[in-house]
Amino acid sequence: MAPSTARRYLLINPNTNPLTTQRLQDVLQPLVLPGVQLLVQTARFGAPYIACEASHAVAAHACLDAWASHRSSTSDPLDGVLIGCFGDPGLFALREVSGCPVTGLAEASFIRAAALGPFAIVTGGERWKPMLHRLAAGLGFGAQLRHIETVTPTGAALQADPDMAIEYLSKACQKAAHQGVASIILGGAGLAGYARMLQAHCPLPLIDSALAGWEVLLQQQAPAAPTNHDGFYAPWVGLPQAFSQVPAKGHD
Repeated sequence: MAPSTARRYLLINPNTNPLTTQRLQDVLQPLVLPGVQLLVQTARFGAPYIACEASHAVAAHACLDAWASHRSSTSDPLDGVLIGCFGDPGLFALREVSGCPVTGLAEASFIRAAALGPFAIVTGGERWKPMLHRLAAGLGFGAQLRHIETVTPTGAALQADPDMAIEYLSKACQKAAHQGVASIILGGAGLAGYARMLQAHCPLPLIDSALAGWEVLLQQQAPAAPTNHDGFYAPWVGLPQAFSQVPAKGHD
């Protein structure tokens, strides 16, 4: 069978909650143009929501597993991978092995927000604050990130209760707007679509992390040869068979 000629993008939800995957798909699918396929994968293992260092670390493994499972099931190449988490677990690893553009909701949002000037983040889950500061610094956006406003409910809790989400997030956005920033990122897969609903409550531009992820991914170029071939460098022990089925780039 001949490979598909459509441009194919893989959206990976690194948590195990299928409702989060569905929310991302519902928000992004209307933006998918003819000749483009949006494929989705939900993590096979890990946490139902990512809200701490440990769940973030496991989610990175789950992202690699989702990619390897997809890669071993088809010969059709991918044109890009989007990590559907505002924390980008596994970003650098996926970028190394996938041979195609890779971004996450956080990195893409930073790119969009930094184009407007210094920015703030509003998100759910108090433990995200130091994690996001570290991620922004690692991606080169530490100076532009001026403020992070977290609300006590996690992203999963906000996703489950839209009325509560509007109440908490609108207040948080109003606080963040007074921190000397030009825009505010509404971060979180579970909050996809909320920026549009909250914009009337905020005097500054709100950036939807899911929309930013899709827009930035479509604009990225494939890595230049000879680094544009997907595969792992190391052999694996004790991991699912899909990891070994992906062609290796070479073993040291």
